[in-house]
Amino acid sequence: MSVRSLGCALSAAGLAAIAACLAPAAAQPQPGALAQHSELRVCADPNDLPFSDEKSEGFENKIAALFGGDMAVPVHYFWFPQVIGFVRNGLQAGRCDLVMGTVAGDDLMQTTTPYYYTGYMLVFRSDKPMSGDLDDPALKTLHIGVISGTPPSDLLVRHTLMANARPYALTVDTRYEAPSHQMLLDIASGAIDAGMLWGPFAGYYIKHDHLPLAMVRLREEPGAPRLAYHIAMGVRNNEPDWRRRINSEIIKHRDDITAILRDYGVPLLDEQGALIKP
Repeated sequence: MSVRSLGCALSAAGLAAIAACLAPAAAQPQPGALAQHSELRVCADPNDLPFSDEKSEGFENKIAALFGGDMAVPVHYFWFPQVIGFVRNGLQAGRCDLVMGTVAGDDLMQTTTPYYYTGYMLVFRSDKPMSGDLDDPALKTLHIGVISGTPPSDLLVRHTLMANARPYALTVDTRYEAPSHQMLLDIASGAIDAGMLWGPFAGYYIKHDHLPLAMVRLREEPGAPRLAYHIAMGVRNNEPDWRRRINSEIIKHRDDITAILRDYGVPLLDEQGALIKP
C-alpha cells in the first residue's frame, strides 16, 4: 500500500488498488540487473504534495535527489498517478526501479528498512485545543472532517460521532482538487471544528500555509484499523542487491532524511507511538 493510498483510504478503494496491482505484469529485469544502472529511476506521482510532483517540490523528490547525488547518478522519473495500476505500470513493468514511499512489509513489492514512522492526526484550531479523547461529550456537538473510507471513519462510528461528521471525497482528480488541503482550510476558517487526517498531509499544509492549527495523534483501539505505519521504500521482489544498496543509502543519510521530513512538517512518531517534538 502506497503512502498516497494511506492518505486516501485503507478500504474498498485501497483493496481495489491492491487487486489491480496483483494482475500479471510486464516482464521484469533479471535479478541484479539494476546494480549497474547509471541512473536512479523513480516511480512517482506528478501531483501529490507533500510527497512528489513534477517540479520536484516534494520531500520524496528531495530524498531521491540526495540518493542520486551520493550515488553520482542522475534521477529520472516515471510519472503515474498513485491510483490503480501505479505499481503494476511502473515498478513491475520495469519503467522505474524505486518507489519512494510505501508501508513496510507491503506485499506488492520488497520493502527496505523503514525511514519514518507516522500516523493519523486529529487537527484543530490552536485557540481551541483538544485532548484527542474521543469519548469527550463535547465532541458530539462538533463538526469533524474525515476523508471518506479512511481508517478514522471507523473511530467516528465507534464513538457515535458520525452524525455531525463532514465527509470529504476519497477519489478526486488531484490536478484540480485536494480534499486534505481543503479540510485544513475549513478548520482554520471555522467551517468545521476539527478533522481526522493522515499526518504528512496535515503537517505539511499547516506549516506551508502558516495555518493556526495544531494536532494530536489519533490512538489505535482494540479491533479498530491501524492508525500508524512505518514507511519504507519499495523495489521489485527479485532484486536483493538493489534493496541492499537502497538500504545503505537510507542508513547513511538517516539524519538528512529526518531533516527533510521535518522541513516538510511531517509528524514523526517514536517506537512507542508518541509524537516526537521537533
